[in-house]
Amino acid sequence: MASIYDRADIYDLFEDENRYEVYKRHWETVLEGKRIQTMLDVSIGTGSVTLPVLDMGIELCGSDLSQTMLARCAKKAEAKGQTVELKCSDFRDLSCWQERRFDLVASTGNALGYVVNEDVMKTLERMDSLTGPGGYLYFDTRNWDKILRERNRFYPYNPLFDGENRINVTQAWDYNNDGSMTFNILYTFERENRIFQKEIFEEHYYPVSWEILQNKLREMGYRDIGIKCFPACFEMAEFEQVEWYCVIARKP
Repeated sequence: MASIYDRADIYDLFEDENRYEVYKRHWETVLEGKRIQTMLDVSIGTGSVTLPVLDMGIELCGSDLSQTMLARCAKKAEAKGQTVELKCSDFRDLSCWQERRFDLVASTGNALGYVVNEDVMKTLERMDSLTGPGGYLYFDTRNWDKILRERNRFYPYNPLFDGENRINVTQAWDYNNDGSMTFNILYTFERENRIFQKEIFEEHYYPVSWEILQNKLREMGYRDIGIKCFPACFEMAEFEQVEWYCVIARKP
């Protein structure tokens, strides 16, 4: 089954100026009061989440496992008259960034859930190695605690209207015996009440609890661990009800 990350054009269907502004307000909220000049996103994808920091005067670098996504990210930055240094890399390695240090090292797009929990811990250590003293480590993720507690089967999205076309997206979640999850993602494209195109993707995830993530940050010496809903510009509900959250923590 194909991965959505092989189809950057479909992955970005829900991106528009309104969503861009939401992500910009997200970063303004998360980074308020923090001195951030350089930022690395180790799962930058097409740049949807992090490109808005360029408008804040932050120097942005990014890496990702998908060349397809990186190519689209570069085009989006170029269209804004900006340049982003991009490298193809698995975030469990990150040796491509060598000995460089950044004020903020991030993993966006729920990417940590793509690897087993043990590898998430290794990834956080790699991210830490690239975070300068007094810098910050950031990630956003689905609330796996909520997902595993409620065990919902279907996750529908509001439809998108593109001219005369209506685009529907529904995810069907399989809870596997080994504790992992398979997201079956169905896109249907309608015109005049008829489906003229269908795209199906499959993504495999390994849920990671907030307790595990929090304990690892503390083990690495991080403090001022802040947790907000994602995007952070919206009001934070009770953690048990938040579908997606983000975390930023300061390195000593």
